[in-house]
Amino acid sequence: MLRLDAELNKDIIIELKKPLGTLYPDFEDAIDEIKSSEFLISVGDATFENLTKYEIYPHIGIIDNLIQRKNHTHEIIYADHILKADNPAGTITDDLWETIGQALELSDTGECYVIEVAGEEDLAVLPCILMAHPETTILYGQPNEGLVLLKVSDLKNKAQMLIDGFIKE
Repeated sequence: MLRLDAELNKDIIIELKKPLGTLYPDFEDAIDEIKSSEFLISVGDATFENLTKYEIYPHIGIIDNLIQRKNHTHEIIYADHILKADNPAGTITDDLWETIGQALELSDTGECYVIEVAGEEDLAVLPCILMAHPETTILYGQPNEGLVLLKVSDLKNKAQMLIDGFIKE
């Protein structure tokens, strides 16, 4: 398991609070780029919900049933395939890594796979960057700012550098 410590990992935490890709204040401004993506991963409940409102279904959606730390339940999850992973806040567990890997393998069929995280999904962006194909697009919400859209090929090295700074347990 990898863990962030508020004191020991201050620099990484500051870096993770910045958008890792292009920030779109309005979701609608990113629609064309989202639709042109070869492979799409969404991280976060609000991002997943916004996609499904536009009838866009990511290959992988990672949710934790929380939006800005408040309970959120999806009225309808638009996926036949739901995987589960345990991942406490401030960590990236082996379970999350393995479940993302499983979803990446299974989603080659073009169907939507949802990973429902017990705990918190915020840091799932990093293993997604490291494990996904370079042409993958990842979306996640930047709290109170908008949608972040990133291309995996642009961030593999940065994601590895950030992960290397986590505390290994």
